[in-house]
Amino acid sequence: MGGDSAGADEQSLTWASTGGQFQEDEKTALQEPFTAKTGTKFVNISPAEQAQVRTMVTSGKTIWDLANMSWIYAGAYCGELFEKLDDPALDRGKFPPGTTSDCFVPTYRYANIFSYNADMYPDEKPTSVRDFFDTKKFPGKRVVFDYPKAGLLEAALVADGVPAEQVYPLDVDRAFKKIDTIKSSIVFAPSYGAIQQMLVDKQASMVLTVTARTIVSAQSGANLVPVWDFNTTDIGALVIPKNAPHKALAQQMLAFVTEPEQAAAYAKLTGTAPARLDVDLNSVGYTDEQKSFNAFLPDRGTTLEQDKQWWIENTDALTKRWTSWKVG
Repeated sequence: MGGDSAGADEQSLTWASTGGQFQEDEKTALQEPFTAKTGTKFVNISPAEQAQVRTMVTSGKTIWDLANMSWIYAGAYCGELFEKLDDPALDRGKFPPGTTSDCFVPTYRYANIFSYNADMYPDEKPTSVRDFFDTKKFPGKRVVFDYPKAGLLEAALVADGVPAEQVYPLDVDRAFKKIDTIKSSIVFAPSYGAIQQMLVDKQASMVLTVTARTIVSAQSGANLVPVWDFNTTDIGALVIPKNAPHKALAQQMLAFVTEPEQAAAYAKLTGTAPARLDVDLNSVGYTDEQKSFNAFLPDRGTTLEQDKQWWIENTDALTKRWTSWKVG
């Protein structure tokens, strides 16, 4: 276990993440309290990429203990490239149904939110996900993150008349057919930073993107209004690469991250939601702006948790199709 039996004050955990403000928030809300409690130090690196996990594991030289990356990889390569979680403190009954697996538990929750720039629609306003696909009534560019799991496919199906509870398994052909109707108005952003810049510069009138980036874009000057008709929800996860040097300590850190105090502190910094069901959202201390984009508060329309197993099984094929469809 690479030193798990040593005293905590002699240990460090190598933590790979996204970089930027969100990794700084992880340090403040999650790492520093754990250091204060246990003496454990952290080595922070970025970015956390699946390809590097594969390289480390196959070469027998794993140096990361924790990685903030898509749960899809941990689900698809559970036990092969990622460690199974067996610490009893990681009680899966504490989390929403369908958000855990043998190799991951959620560390926070977020939504893929449909918003519009109110400055660009001074008269009639969008009120439903159908309006995202109505360029005649609501002209303008729509910006989305260039990745099929960013909420667009589910939104397309609901806008095409599929009841939310029947969205999964995804009818991919029908979804692409619906998206084709507005393809010329979609901007596929290569990064969340690009989305933010486009919204602030009014290069796009509508957006479908994650909670935290919606909030940051609004804070940066984009006059965004969320549409609480239909949005998908998802989780963030910290995963443990196979043969991590300090697996037992890493699992202790995972359990610590999801405890109410740390979960609330991280949610307050980022505007996301705690992963555990027993953490009261009213205890987080959100700002009014954060509350305005929080899909987990009451009266926020229909939300649909993205089906973890479906995405684990279909992401590779769908990503290939997405790539070829964009240029077709």
